[in-house]
Amino acid sequence: MKSSPASATDLAPAERQELALWAHAKLCAEYGCPVAFFATKDPLSELISSLLSHRTRNQDSHRAYQQLRARFPTWDEVRDAPTTEVEAAISPCTWPEQKAPRLQQILREVGQRCEGGPCDLAFLADLPIPEARAWLEQLPGVGPKTSAAVLLFSTLRRPAMPVDSHHHRVAQRLGLIGPKVGEAAAHKQLAALLPPDWDAQQVYDHHEILMFHGQKCCYFHTPACGRCTLLERCPFGQTRVHVGGAQA
Repeated sequence: MKSSPASATDLAPAERQELALWAHAKLCAEYGCPVAFFATKDPLSELISSLLSHRTRNQDSHRAYQQLRARFPTWDEVRDAPTTEVEAAISPCTWPEQKAPRLQQILREVGQRCEGGPCDLAFLADLPIPEARAWLEQLPGVGPKTSAAVLLFSTLRRPAMPVDSHHHRVAQRLGLIGPKVGEAAAHKQLAALLPPDWDAQQVYDHHEILMFHGQKCCYFHTPACGRCTLLERCPFGQTRVHVGGAQA
């Protein structure tokens, strides 16, 4: 019987980095790289879009964003509108009654922190990435996933890597992070495994292909380990296959 690969707790940092790059190459071959960027929003618009997407299906958060923009053409109008009207506009997303006042609070705070200057957040392009993320994460409700999404997905195209639930699940099962590392802590650990000279496209590819793999193969329930391109080095998949076989 083939022995199972080592878990994350058994691997040295250099070994985890090698594993991450191996997985990147395998998944790029599986899903195709480079992956086209899905959005061309300015950073403030991407911030609002990302906040609407929390715990919401993509199609619903997209519809909420489109309805919000149709009802209020500018973010100043969203900021100053009756909260009930903002809530109605974003009704397709989850918890609109919580997100509406939060969006307005963020827009007010962004305006105050810009001190009367342009508030489209384009200035984040000139800050080192850790400083840009820290600036964003001082806003209410903005964590590491959202700050990275704003920098990477928006027109800023900065190499900051968000980690969603699919990405996190694949990384954990593969052994890139330990079994008790949550999504927030995973951002720093997984980013440290990537070459520091990677550009935004490479970082985006890495995030997207791990997310694709979680959506298309490494499911939360009954993952298809039998057809997984990463199986030969995946502790989780090897255990499932050895114990009783894994369905494709």
